[in-house]
Amino acid sequence: MPRWFQSIPTRAFIGLVVLNVLAAAGSEVTRPGESRTRVVSFRNDVMPVLSKAGCNSGPCHGNQNGKASFKLSLRGEDPAWDYQAMTRDMLARRIDVMDPEESLILLKPTTQLAHEGGLRFKKESEEYAILRDWIAAGLPDDIAVAPRLTRLIVSPLERIVIEPTNGVSLTTRALFSDGTERDVTRVAVYEPSSTQVRVSHDGVVTLEHPGETTVLVRFLEQQAAVRLALVPARPEFVWRKTPANNFIDREVLAKLRTLRMIPSELCSDPEFIRRVHLDLLGLLPTADEARRFCADRRRDKRERLVAELLEKPEFAEFWALKWSDVLRNEEKVLDRKGIQAFHGWIRQSLAQHKPIDQFVREIVAARGSTYENPPANFYRANRDAVTRAEATAQLFLGTRLQCAKCHNHPFDRWTQGDYYDWATVFARVNYKVLENERRDRLDSHEFVGEQIVYLDREGGLTNPRTGQPAKARFLGQPASEPASAAGGPEKGKARPVKQSAAAGQDVSELDELANWLVAQTNFARAQVNWVWYQIMGRGIVDPIDDFRPTNPPSHPELLDGLAREFARQKFDLHRLIRFIMASRTYQLSARPNETNEGDEINYSHTRPRRLTAEQLLDTQQQFLEVPASFRGYPTGTRAAQLPGGSPVRRNEVKMGGAEKFLSVFGKPSRLLACECERSSETTLGQTFQLISSPEMNSLLTAPNNRLGRLLAAGVSDAGIVDELYWAALTRPPSSGELERATNLLREAPDKRRALEDIAWALLNAKESVLRQ
Repeated sequence: MPRWFQSIPTRAFIGLVVLNVLAAAGSEVTRPGESRTRVVSFRNDVMPVLSKAGCNSGPCHGNQNGKASFKLSLRGEDPAWDYQAMTRDMLARRIDVMDPEESLILLKPTTQLAHEGGLRFKKESEEYAILRDWIAAGLPDDIAVAPRLTRLIVSPLERIVIEPTNGVSLTTRALFSDGTERDVTRVAVYEPSSTQVRVSHDGVVTLEHPGETTVLVRFLEQQAAVRLALVPARPEFVWRKTPANNFIDREVLAKLRTLRMIPSELCSDPEFIRRVHLDLLGLLPTADEARRFCADRRRDKRERLVAELLEKPEFAEFWALKWSDVLRNEEKVLDRKGIQAFHGWIRQSLAQHKPIDQFVREIVAARGSTYENPPANFYRANRDAVTRAEATAQLFLGTRLQCAKCHNHPFDRWTQGDYYDWATVFARVNYKVLENERRDRLDSHEFVGEQIVYLDREGGLTNPRTGQPAKARFLGQPASEPASAAGGPEKGKARPVKQSAAAGQDVSELDELANWLVAQTNFARAQVNWVWYQIMGRGIVDPIDDFRPTNPPSHPELLDGLAREFARQKFDLHRLIRFIMASRTYQLSARPNETNEGDEINYSHTRPRRLTAEQLLDTQQQFLEVPASFRGYPTGTRAAQLPGGSPVRRNEVKMGGAEKFLSVFGKPSRLLACECERSSETTLGQTFQLISSPEMNSLLTAPNNRLGRLLAAGVSDAGIVDELYWAALTRPPSSGELERATNLLREAPDKRRALEDIAWALLNAKESVLRQ
């Protein structure tokens, strides 16, 4: 063979010429002395190999910029791109049709040549054979004609194994549009959600530690989630029959029995009244309220208490805080008057028992003045079409679309086309500022003044992948159907988006969107999950706004049952909360037993969690009877009553101890439409804030606080200690605690200072900073 022919560029060029000739002739390559190779499909054989080997993953050639000048579409979302990259890019240097086994796409992943990605498959493997035979066949391109994957069948989809068994063999089958079915167990991709799980090349899962996990099974463009659990043997385990208050308990108990877990006992009356006050009002019960409740002998006193607290104004204020967080009610984009109007509307809606579907419908359909029609502030806070689309899907449907902005969603069914078509639904929503009176003239993002939200005559987005204008359609509707509120793709032909005759004209386009939104099945499921999270501390789907097949709920039947009941009760928030709090599941103790101490997701016992920033500050001031002081608000305004997020300027935070406290303990700035922005992490700064901050010292030493009042009233030492324990911890002191505290008071040269020490200890006790 001539030396010039042996060079890679020359052979690549000749190979490219041969490819073009073969493509024109529609022939296959057969080397002398060889029989014709088997038929290999690029779409259905080669593409799975690229995924199985990880070639098109994010850390490798599926990266936005590729690797080593070789770029593939992420997770194989664009077979046409990948075909061109492999057969035409760089003069087809990665393919050698004259000698397939000398192709770079075979030499590198088998490490016959240096490969940064290491060994991806062996020379004797099925993956190698598929690629070699495809090259030998002349690189046939069957992207347009190959049968399409219609269904992925994975078995088992759910399995609980009991030690010492710790393995599960998965079987994956693919159904195609031509009616054929293939076993693709060896070429499917298996991605466990935990590092404590190993999955072999052939789909054998090994669970290394007790607990639950999910394995994502992926083949071509479809994926399925397999839920697995490893349960300790517990040979002495005997299920203890436990009464169920409602179907919540039946679903939870059924799973606990399967997992060989015994639920904890019910919480005590002092624990219950403290828990329910914190969950509904963000405050503690008074000492007298707690004593009366514990002395009450009525069997239904817990249900009565929940119903009573739901009618208090503090409930609407505390839950308006929760909604304000995710609706981005913050001062920088809405100004002080805007956040007060929006917060007031949310609070009033809750106080009036407004159904949640109506509440959301009014937000999504809102337009006009952000002062006169407060829910229009939703579009003021989310200022562009893509932000509105992402926030609406995430808040009201539990769907995170952000990944689909740049490429097809790697873990869900949403394509980049779905993303931009959905965002285009919001493209004509616009606003104008009547007069911007911002204080910082260098900050173009600050707005102070009334804004008008309206539907413009024109507006659209371009799909960056196709370069074509996106066509407005609701999320999940087929690409052939424009946006309509006719009930989605399953309820007949959709009507086109209406166009307004003039800017500002009152049209029903946003009303159609709002009506369609609240009619979706996932709307009820997402809202139920959000409420469950607020009460139980963890969503049935977690994260709570990430509904997708690959993030299944811990209790699917429970979630669906609650959603159906919520819809049947006309989206009544109060009824939903009463139903959850009436369950035995909600009322379980935080004290685990030997069977459930490691459980985090099955509600076998209450998991203690730190109070939120607002709860901590409000309960401290409630305990010591010292009114709060926030800049710009009347003295006595509680943290949970504040309409906005963090102040616009951090120098204002430094001037106010209360604002600094909230920031240190994780109050969100409300820059994201997501619960994830509120932090519950513990930090060293929080320790100093509780132990030795000037704010804590001023609460303890205020002359007219609770301590001063008790001393002035001449209450006995034992009476003072009892009062402080009930007020701070919602329980009486134990005999040992009472003895130590009274001895300290009796022997102290300065009783006031000793009393401050006791109060300080109570405020820093675990019981004081945890909801349990």
